[in-house]
Amino acid sequence: MFNKILIANRGEIACRVIRTARRMGIKTVAVYSEADADALHVNMADEAVAIGPAASAQSYLAIDKIVAACKQTGAEAVHPGYGFLSEKGPFAEALEKAGITFIGPTPAAMAAMGDKIESKKLAAKAGVSTVPGHLDSIPNDAEAVRIAKTIGYPVMIKASAGGGGKGMRIARSDAEAREGFKSAQNEARSAFADDRVFIEKYVEEPRHIEIQVLADADGDTVYLGERECSIQRRHQKVIEEAPSPFVDAAMRKAMGEQAVALAKAVKYRSAGTVEFIVDKDHNFYFLEMNTRLQVEHPVTEFVTGLDLVELMIRIAAGEKLPFKQADVRLRGWAMEARVYAEDPARGFLPSTGRLVRYRPPPEDDHTRVDTGVYEGGEISIHYDPMIAKLVVTGATRNDAIRRLRQALDAFYVRGVRHNIPFLSALAALPRFVAGKMSTNLIAEEFPSGFTGAQLDLNQTRALVAVAAAVFRRMAERNCQISGQLPGHARKLDNELVVRLGDEQHDVVIRPAEGGCDVAIDGHGLEVRSPWSPGEALFRGTVDGHPIVVQLDRDGAGWRLTHGGVARKASVLTRFAAQMLALMPAKAPPDMSRFLLSPMPGLLSQITVKVGQEIKAGEPLAVVEAMKMENVLRAERDARVKAIHAQQGASLAVDQKIMEFE
Repeated sequence: MFNKILIANRGEIACRVIRTARRMGIKTVAVYSEADADALHVNMADEAVAIGPAASAQSYLAIDKIVAACKQTGAEAVHPGYGFLSEKGPFAEALEKAGITFIGPTPAAMAAMGDKIESKKLAAKAGVSTVPGHLDSIPNDAEAVRIAKTIGYPVMIKASAGGGGKGMRIARSDAEAREGFKSAQNEARSAFADDRVFIEKYVEEPRHIEIQVLADADGDTVYLGERECSIQRRHQKVIEEAPSPFVDAAMRKAMGEQAVALAKAVKYRSAGTVEFIVDKDHNFYFLEMNTRLQVEHPVTEFVTGLDLVELMIRIAAGEKLPFKQADVRLRGWAMEARVYAEDPARGFLPSTGRLVRYRPPPEDDHTRVDTGVYEGGEISIHYDPMIAKLVVTGATRNDAIRRLRQALDAFYVRGVRHNIPFLSALAALPRFVAGKMSTNLIAEEFPSGFTGAQLDLNQTRALVAVAAAVFRRMAERNCQISGQLPGHARKLDNELVVRLGDEQHDVVIRPAEGGCDVAIDGHGLEVRSPWSPGEALFRGTVDGHPIVVQLDRDGAGWRLTHGGVARKASVLTRFAAQMLALMPAKAPPDMSRFLLSPMPGLLSQITVKVGQEIKAGEPLAVVEAMKMENVLRAERDARVKAIHAQQGASLAVDQKIMEFE
């Protein structure tokens, strides 16, 4: 076994590998860029080596620097995590040349599966079901249109070296094929330095289901069940689970055996994932093979009881798989939600900045949080905006969903925008709860984007009750503050008005053991909680049902967050509510005549000029952030009055780009 390994990665996956290595008694070496000098993985490792500037190309993708770090520290092996160099054959070859073990597959296997075009040809040869399409590189947009028409719309335009949703476009017409080809090619060139794209048939109502495989150096190969990864946004996974509610034992066996056949065809070694696209009739087609550890691997670990990172390390050290296919058993249900620093209200654009507050739910046998951040740390513009992976398990799928929703309510993040409310709303969708999913679910359920979940009557009453209970507890504390004149102690008013968003409710509240009793518009509720002023989370029960509500001061009131809903709550006496109703409202400033940057990023293109007439939907500018192109379009017909930012400028959120008249 190795004495010391280096992790050629950053963030949560680097921290996750370090935890397993530490448990195995293996010393670890972290590498870091200038932007990551204070990162969590640097502090967790036994040693750390600086490898260059923030730009990935000059640090985490610099093979020579990582090999040098191995030699400097005496690391005998390298775990690449995922992303960066994890699927780069030249990296594994450079390590081998230096006498350092690569914890992963052989360069030959990576080369065979890393090219999406060649991998599909190889899969078909190995007897694996494949999607109909044109598997050769396409030279230009005109040829893309011709091929798309031959296959039949809709089609998927994909980067040959793609991954993570980059370089992928769906086209349903000639115009979309032409524009999609150019966008996919540009993204592929930027993200992978390889602008080859191909086209295949787009499967309607598709589900994304993948098989985890493990293989040792002797060729013994097993599959560890499937993961359902159909909840996606822009082809990036959002919530994953194992097993899939769509897969039965016979289908699992058929998919698993095809995945094993493909792995054996390329003499695969280590952990890998074979991804399939599945239609509504349970037909499955090979999508790609990821020759690395997947982001969502924890759900497989929960249901199998295996540590995939440990197994990768042991296989790389020359050990055989310690079990056979017949020994693999799936127990319970697991779900993973990816918590990102992104703003759902702005089309999920990345959000950068400092984590002023970071309080994940406590970990236990049913809850796991994989993260690479900490309170006071920073989400950088240079890398993926993931904050954490929240993983839960339960005896049944419904148990897992319940735990996921409770854990999301308790996940407290401030300082950057995040997608936790969106994840909560997804987990509560009837379609999700019923397991009736496809990769189109998010687009179909939120066609106009995510503006927050909706409250039903019971949820509204629960939040009103919590607001009243918090107000009462604050008032009780204020009455206990020293310095009050004898005989002039404040009297508590039991009759209140609670404004929750745009709604107003009459409330009567009375103290009770362990909390209070609340009547809302005549409907009685029992609220019990040990909450004390200053706590960010209200934990307790409403009519015996557990509830967690996040509390943030908002002027004289509170902002309550629960179940994907955020509402401002103001609690007033009846007289104060009557007086407030007479106050004039201040109108917000009109910013509709400006194009504002929806995120921090690089203004890579301005496509219009001062004085130009523009039409609704017309492209105005392109902002790049985290290697993704974001086209900003006109929301109405107008004339360009002024341009306030220059092409090539670095923009802040809400910075003015241009003005209209």
